[in-house]
Amino acid sequence: MTGLERWRLILGEPASPHCGAAEGDSAGRDAALQWLYGREADLDRRGVRRGGQGDSVLTTVTWLDEIHRLFPKETIERLERDAVERYDITEIVTDPEVLARVEPNAALLRAVLRTKHLMNPDVLAMARRIVAAVVAELVRKLAKEVRQALSGTRSRRPSNFKQARNFDFRRTIRANLAHYDPVERRVNIEKPMFSSRTRRHLERWQLIMVVDQSGSMAGSVIHSAVTAACLWSLPGLKTHLVAFDTAVVDLTADVSDPVELLMKVQLGGGTNIAKAMEYARGLVENPRRAIVVLITDFYEGGDPERLVRTVRELVGQGSQVLGLAALDEDANPVYDRDLAQRLVDVGAHVGAMTPGMLAEFVAERLA
Repeated sequence: MTGLERWRLILGEPASPHCGAAEGDSAGRDAALQWLYGREADLDRRGVRRGGQGDSVLTTVTWLDEIHRLFPKETIERLERDAVERYDITEIVTDPEVLARVEPNAALLRAVLRTKHLMNPDVLAMARRIVAAVVAELVRKLAKEVRQALSGTRSRRPSNFKQARNFDFRRTIRANLAHYDPVERRVNIEKPMFSSRTRRHLERWQLIMVVDQSGSMAGSVIHSAVTAACLWSLPGLKTHLVAFDTAVVDLTADVSDPVELLMKVQLGGGTNIAKAMEYARGLVENPRRAIVVLITDFYEGGDPERLVRTVRELVGQGSQVLGLAALDEDANPVYDRDLAQRLVDVGAHVGAMTPGMLAEFVAERLA
């Protein structure tokens, strides 16, 4: 593709007098981009989000076929994400013909969770394919991070258990300096040294994850479900997952199956954080061996005083309380800082984390 063709795609039809008219595949790419981004001027003028075909002869189905033919995978994912999240083209996740062609990715998973209540049973079954594919990839990535965080740390005690991951390079060099060969300029290793690892006593701990299922928390809900599933498999760590809006739903029974769990989540609605935290407090068995993780944007629709009081009581009885304004790969939080600060003032930890960072936080407390 020439430089002029690239500028023609960036600038659209107004660039034709200077860059020439688009032809062949370039014309197809131009039409596909215009079908999507040509809505921008209308959205700016009206101040609303909407879907639809505009003036183009393309339909959602043919548009998807075209972008899969004309663009690389990374561009396809960006175009599909913008179609769903920026322009609210819900046909991508509610039309069976479109679902059969769409490439599973995180943006479409969020869209499925937001629109699955609009789907008939046949379309919902197809949407489950997107949920299953994206969740499987997330589990593959996150399970490794969780295992690394909770596998134990090296201690300084020597070990006779000779395993590559326990190899102690520095102690090995010190122990074999007498065997340095000045001609070859290298140390001959006659006695490799290994370190032992500490063990996590998981059987004494309880982890309660309390997740805000309002629409703005979709990414955190997805990662909470997958993280809980990864932690569920650890022997001895009792994991709970509780979702809430104005009602509280205990999803612990489905934690081992994150796909089924996410299909039960209902994004949207109000928010009553205090009610959810009171429920979590009722789940605590041994206060000094409990970690309560609250995942929310801290915009309380219930009683803030009641929430602060509940968190103070949890901390006072010896439980760890962690408030997360975001739990996802980006960890970019948008939250009510005033209420979050009030929770910090009564002893909670507040921040934003990736799932791997959360696993490390849990591991440090379990040591």
